Amino acid sequence: MGFFDGLLGGRAADFDSGSAATNSIQLTKRHQQVSLTKQDAATGHLRVNLTWRMRTSDIGGIQRTSLFRHPFKALKPAEVLGHGQSMVNVDLDLGCLYELTDGTRGVVQPLGNYLGDVNSPPYVKLSGDDRFGSASGETMYVNLDHREEIKRLLVFVYIYDQTPAFDRTHAIVTLYPSNGPRIEIGLDERHPQARSCAVVMIENVKGELLVRREVKFVYGFQGELDRLYGWGLQWGRGYKTKAVE
Repeated sequence: MGFFDGLLGGRAADFDSGSAATNSIQLTKRHQQVSLTKQDAATGHLRVNLTWRMRTSDIGGIQRTSLFRHPFKALKPAEVLGHGQSMVNVDLDLGCLYELTDGTRGVVQPLGNYLGDVNSPPYVKLSGDDRFGSASGETMYVNLDHREEIKRLLVFVYIYDQTPAFDRTHAIVTLYPSNGPRIEIGLDERHPQARSCAVVMIENVKGELLVRREVKFVYGFQGELDRLYGWGLQWGRGYKTKAVE
């Protein structure tokens, strides 16, 4: 089983527009930022959800064959290929590096059972750990009623597995504010060797709560994300207990 980083101890905005059809905002390279304050969505509980599935090209999917060359194929039921062992053990985890206005810094993540607290510092709580990519995924809650005590939150995703597999998964991180459209950030870039990804920064800038797309893949784990964003925590190797299927 793989090892990962576990914690030791303790500008001008480019706003995207919502989609009337889907009631969502997609943060992209071109439209990277949205203001929760200007959407009147900077209060209540912000729900952050991670879902993922295997890319269909990996599974094999339906074999497409020319009907001109094989006209009777249209009468035969499609064959769906099962996926191999290399696809089974992909375990994406949702985490959050936090910095409060009083200088307190730390992490909320499944590894090490740092699940946080939604009603007291750090005002961020992870609901649990999805080991198998279920439809509900993993969910984190941020209490924005304490937004003035929050300086910045970096939501990240990492792979709990010895084999990097971001190129074999299709992952989406979705933010559900208390008001207004949901905010979606897709992790569609192909980075076969990456093990972690900084997804989105939630930052209090002069009283305005901004959500900014990051989507920066790194080849290490949380410690490398820490160095990239200057959190200054101390990290060591960590493990999970074996999941029961």
